[in-house]
Amino acid sequence: MATTDHSTNYLCHHGLLLPKLAHSEESIQFSMAFEVQDEDIFAVTYPKSGTTWMQEILPLILNGGDLTPVQTIPNWDRVPWLEETRAALVLGDRPPPRAMVSHWPYHLMPPSFYTSKAKVIYVTRNPKDIAVSSFYFHGMASFLDDPGTFDQFLDKFLSGQVMFGKWTDHVKNWRNTDIEGRILYMTYEEMVQDLRAAVLRMAQFLGQELSPDVLEKVANHCQFNNMKTNIMSNYSLVPQDVLDSSKSPFLRKGTTGDWRNHFNAEQEARFSAIIKKEMEGTSFKFPWDDE
Repeated sequence: MATTDHSTNYLCHHGLLLPKLAHSEESIQFSMAFEVQDEDIFAVTYPKSGTTWMQEILPLILNGGDLTPVQTIPNWDRVPWLEETRAALVLGDRPPPRAMVSHWPYHLMPPSFYTSKAKVIYVTRNPKDIAVSSFYFHGMASFLDDPGTFDQFLDKFLSGQVMFGKWTDHVKNWRNTDIEGRILYMTYEEMVQDLRAAVLRMAQFLGQELSPDVLEKVANHCQFNNMKTNIMSNYSLVPQDVLDSSKSPFLRKGTTGDWRNHFNAEQEARFSAIIKKEMEGTSFKFPWDDE
């Protein structure tokens, strides 16, 4: 397969493609030098695995269900990406607990992270659904490479020629950590199936007591359809020439299993075989493994 020149749209950092629109050498340096505090909280995801969802949920868990921040602050400032250019502008004087999101693999987190007591919620999603979501995202985002056909995009996805590299590398990297007790593993599928139960698990992990009423309020507010209409969360504030919502909405479906509407039998077999081979030797199970 011909290699693509990614230099126009991406920086390359440790072999990972990072979109230049939101990343710079300075933002990478900022994230490496970032002084992680014990009270800090990270939601870590491979792209298109529920990051925006976590930016909605975390502030509500941490402030007892007060909707003010999610209704008045854009999600990229409310719960910023550690590695993106906005981080230096909004994290500087923020009091703990600071909630952040990140797509970094485990080994590229800032050195202070490993010696801190900071907590991580790592959200995983069925890679077939991620590939579909990512395909549409590449089609609407002017700052990413053109996805080509769906078949061509699957090749790029499986070979890691997409932002933040291979899904399998990212998942394995975050499963082989030495921070047991500081990390909670969630799946997008669990959140879709029972958001209230997922929010409760997260709150307990973060040491936050939520009353049944507040828990219900948070779960209701964070339903996908509510988020989709929240201008502080649906990326409608981003200019059309950056994210073209006429091609695809940023928050598209928020469902599981949509891959069945896109993969043909050959693509599904090829995709599954490659993922299975790359996950050989791992012991963790996912809700979609038996599909």
